[in-house]
Amino acid sequence: MYINSHSYYSLRYGTLSVERLAELAAAAGVQRMVLTDINNTTGVPDFVRECRSHGITPAAGIEFRDGNRLLYIGIARNNEGYRELNEFLTHHNFSGEPLPARPPSFPNAYVIYPAGNGLTPGSAAAGSNGITAISTATLHDNEYIGIRPANAGRLLSMNSNAVSRCVVLQPVTIGSPADYPVHRSLRAIDNNILLSRLEPGMTALPDEMITPEQELISPFAMWPQVVENTRRLLGDCSLEIDFTTPKNKKIYSASRYDDKLLLEKLAWDGMKYRYGTGNRVAEERVRHELEIIDRLGFSAYFLITWDIIRYSMACGFYHVGRGSGANSVVAYCLKITNVDPIDLNLYFERFINPRRTSPPDFDIDYSWKERDTVTEYIFRRYGHRHTALLGTVNTFRGKSIVRELGKVHGLPADEIDALISNPSAESNRGEIQDHIFGTGNRIADFPNLRSIHAGGVLISEEPVCCYTALDMPPKGFPTTQWDMYTAEELGYEKLDILSQRGIGHIRESTEIIRANRGVDVDVHAVQQFKDDPLVKDHLRRGDAKGCFYIESPSMRGLLKKLRCDDYLTLVAASSVIRPGVARSGMMRQFIYRFHNPGRFEYIHPVMKDLLSETFGVMVYQEDVLKVCHHFAGLDLSDADTLRRAMSGKYRSGKEMKKITGRFFENCRDRGYPEEITKEVWRQIESFAGYSFSKAHSASYAVESFQSLWLKAHYPLEFMVAVINNFGGFYRTWVYVHEAKREGAAIEAPCINRSTYKTTIYGKTIFLGLIHILGLEGNLARGIIDERNNHGDYKGLDDFISRIGPGLEQTIILIRTGVFRFTGKSKALLLWEAHMLINRGKSETARTLFNPEPKKFAMPPFDQSGIEDAYDEIELLGFPVTLTWFDMLQTKFRGEITAAGMDGAIGRKVRMVGHLVTVKYIKTVKREWMNFGCFIDCDGEFFDTTHFPQSLVSWPFRGSGTYLIQGKIVDEFGHTSVEVEKMARLPVHPDPRY
Repeated sequence: MYINSHSYYSLRYGTLSVERLAELAAAAGVQRMVLTDINNTTGVPDFVRECRSHGITPAAGIEFRDGNRLLYIGIARNNEGYRELNEFLTHHNFSGEPLPARPPSFPNAYVIYPAGNGLTPGSAAAGSNGITAISTATLHDNEYIGIRPANAGRLLSMNSNAVSRCVVLQPVTIGSPADYPVHRSLRAIDNNILLSRLEPGMTALPDEMITPEQELISPFAMWPQVVENTRRLLGDCSLEIDFTTPKNKKIYSASRYDDKLLLEKLAWDGMKYRYGTGNRVAEERVRHELEIIDRLGFSAYFLITWDIIRYSMACGFYHVGRGSGANSVVAYCLKITNVDPIDLNLYFERFINPRRTSPPDFDIDYSWKERDTVTEYIFRRYGHRHTALLGTVNTFRGKSIVRELGKVHGLPADEIDALISNPSAESNRGEIQDHIFGTGNRIADFPNLRSIHAGGVLISEEPVCCYTALDMPPKGFPTTQWDMYTAEELGYEKLDILSQRGIGHIRESTEIIRANRGVDVDVHAVQQFKDDPLVKDHLRRGDAKGCFYIESPSMRGLLKKLRCDDYLTLVAASSVIRPGVARSGMMRQFIYRFHNPGRFEYIHPVMKDLLSETFGVMVYQEDVLKVCHHFAGLDLSDADTLRRAMSGKYRSGKEMKKITGRFFENCRDRGYPEEITKEVWRQIESFAGYSFSKAHSASYAVESFQSLWLKAHYPLEFMVAVINNFGGFYRTWVYVHEAKREGAAIEAPCINRSTYKTTIYGKTIFLGLIHILGLEGNLARGIIDERNNHGDYKGLDDFISRIGPGLEQTIILIRTGVFRFTGKSKALLLWEAHMLINRGKSETARTLFNPEPKKFAMPPFDQSGIEDAYDEIELLGFPVTLTWFDMLQTKFRGEITAAGMDGAIGRKVRMVGHLVTVKYIKTVKREWMNFGCFIDCDGEFFDTTHFPQSLVSWPFRGSGTYLIQGKIVDEFGHTSVEVEKMARLPVHPDPRY
C-alpha cells in the first residue's frame, strides 16, 4: 500500500534513512514498497539492497515538486520506467524549464495525482492540483488519482468511472510522532524561515508514517476497487539492480577482442620506449599483466584512460597519473603514469583477489587551467548520455547544525555564537537550547545538499539515467545524484580527473624559462633529476619552498631529519608525513630506524619479513594489506576491503566490524600475545582516512623532483610561476620573499613594465596588476592591451586620456606606485588626478586630438618610505620597498639568527622572526599546541614549538614580527626553538595618521 515513501534523501524533508525505512516496513509486514524521494533518486540503489535483505519487493519512483508544491508522483513499473522517470527529471534539471503541470505519457511508469490530502486550496497537492485540475475522463491508462485514507469520504461525491481511477495514497515521511518536530525543523531550514512561520503546505502531515495495512484499507471498505487498484499497481512495479557486474563502458574499439589486440600493441610499443629492448623482467611483467587485464575485462578501462592521456598530450597538457593503477607496468608503458613499478617493486597482484571485479583506479592530475578542457573532451568523446561527473552528498555536521537550528528558532546571532563556542555553559541551557541540541543530534549526518565530487568521472556502458537522475550544477557538466560509495556498489569505477596547482607551476615555469632564458626544458627527464647533485642538496637541506607536496614546514623538517637525498627515501617520506603515521607515533620510530637499521627490534618476526623495506613501520596502504593478510591471516578480499576503508573508499560499518572481529580472532588462533595484536591493530587503525598507496607516494615524489629541479636550476622563473598560480602552502608574500632570497630584484607593479600576472626580465621581477587589491580585472587587462597596441604610457595625463579610468581606480594605481617612473611623488600625482578627472563622470571621454595638458605649479610634497610600505601592505598585502624588519621600532634583530641555531643547541636564546604560518594541533589531553614557522632578518626560515603552558601566557597575536625566547633543541639534525615567551614587536606607525 505504500507507493509514496520518502527517505532522508528527500533533502530537508524526510527523516528516515533508507535502512530504517526498510526496517520499519519489514516490521509492519510490508511486502512491496515504492521509494519516491522528492526530485531525486539518490537513495534508490541502497533502497533496493535493503529491501532485498528484508524480503521486500522494491520499486522506485520520484515525487515531482515545484518548490513546496506537489505536482505528481511517478512510479516505475520496471527498469525501463525508472530510466524514463530519470530522463524526464534530468531534462528539466538541464534545461531549467519548470516541471509541467502534467507530465508526458510514460510507457513504463505510472503517474499519481494526489487529491484531498487535507491541505488548503492552492497549496501542495491540494484540490487545485488534483481532481479539479485534471478530469478523470482525460486520464491516460497509466495515470491515477491518489486518495489518502483520511480523505476517503471524498469518494462519495465521485462517480464510478472516477472511483475506478483512484488508488490508496499513504505517504511515509516520519517513523513515529517523535520524528515530526525534526521534520518541521528541516522544513523551516529549507524555507529559511522561523518555525512559527511554517505554513501547512510547507510540511508533511503528522500521520505520514507506516501503519498496519488494515488501518489503511478500512476507510475504503465501500470502495474495494480502490484497494484492488493499488495492489494491482504495486504488483506491476519492481526494480532489479545487478550489484555484481561492472557498469563501466565495456568496449573501447569494435569488440572486446579488438580491445585486447589494441592494448597489447600499445603496451609492447610503450615497453620499448620505457625499457628498451631485451629487458626480460619488463617483458614478463607486461605479458603477465596483459593476461590478467584481459581475463578480468579491464582492457577498455585502460584504453579509455590512455585515450584521455593521448588527447591531453596532443594539446600540450602536462599530467600526473597516480592512484592504485600506478602499480601497473602497462599503465606506465601507456604513459598514463610516470612511475616505474619495477623500479619501486610495486606488485600488480594487489588487485587480484577472489572478489575483485573492478579495475584499479586512476587519478589523473592536470593544471587547474586545463582540467575543464580535458573533462569536456571526455563528455564529447563518450557522449552526455553515457558520461557524468560523480556527485557527493553533503551532510549536516558540527557547528552548522546549531547555527541552522538557532536561526529557525529565532535566536540572535550572538546567542547562536555563544551556543556554539560554549554549549555546556549554564547560560546556554533552556527549553529552546535543549530542543536545538536534541534535534541537532537527530539530524547529524542527515543529507543536506547534493554537490560535486572533486574529480570523479563515470563512463557508462548503459545510459547513466538507467541508474540515476542527473543534476546540472553551475560547473556545467551532468552530475550523478548519488556518491562514490553508491557508484562503487553499483559496479562503477570512476576516473578521477583532478586539478592541482603544482602542475601549473611546472608548466608555467617552462614557458617563463623559455621566454626569459631562451632555454627549452624537458620536465620529463625525471631520471636525470633524481641524480642531480643540486637537487640532492636542496632535498637534504629541506630547501623546497614552492615545490609540490614537500614545501610545508613539517615536510621540510622531515627531509632534514632523514637527510633525504634520493628518490626512494622521498617516496617513503611522502607517506610518512601523512597524519596516520604521525598519529600512531611511528614517524619518529621510522626516522630513528632509518638512521639506525641495526639498533631496533621488530614487534614480531613476521613483521621483519613483511616490512623490512620500511624498518617495521607501516607506511603505505600495501603495508596494511600485507600485515592483515600475512600476519593476521585475513583473506585478500577482506584485507583489500580494510585497505579501501583506510583510504576512505568503503562505508559499510557492518562489514568492517566483521573484519575487525576476524583480525583479532585469527591473531588469537595464531598464538600472538594480546598486547602485540592490539599494538598492530592500533597502528593499522591510525591510518584511517590518511594512508597513501606506495604508487601514489611515488607519483607525488616524481612531481616533487620536477619542481625541485626547476627551483634548483631556475629559481627565479620557478618562483614567478608559483606566484602566478596562486597555489601553495604559503601566502604570496612568502614566495616573493623567496625569490628575493634567491637574488631577484622585486619591483612593485609598474604601469609600463608589469603585465596582468607577475613577470620577470632577467633578474628583475615586476609584480602583476592582478595583485593590486581593489583594482578591477577588466581595467587591469585593458591597461595591458592598450599598452601593447599603442606603446608605453608617458605619464599620468597620457594614461588617463588613453584609458579613461575612474578617480577611485586611478587613486589605487597611484598609491600602489605604478607611476613612479615619472619621478613625481604620490601626493603630487594624486593632486593631478583630481584635476584631470571629472568627479562627475566614471570615465573620461577619449578625444580626437590630445592637446598638451596644462602645467600647474605645485609646492613640494614630502614622501617617506614608511608611507610607501603602508600603501603596499594595504594594496598588495605586503611591503615591497621595505622589509618587515625595516618597519620595526627596535634595531634588535636577535641574539642569533637561523644560521646560528646549529651552534646554539641546548642554549636559551632570544630571536626575532616574522611569522610565516602556524599549525594548530590538539594534544591527547585536548589542549592546544602550536608549531610556528618564522623568517629572520636575513630571510632564512626557522621553526618553533609552543607547548600549551607557554601559549596560556604568550599566545600568537596575529601576523607580525615577534621577539621569541626559548631553548634551541635538535631532533635528528633539525633544529628548532622550544618557546618559553613570545611577544609581537611594535612597528613604526604610518605618519599620515
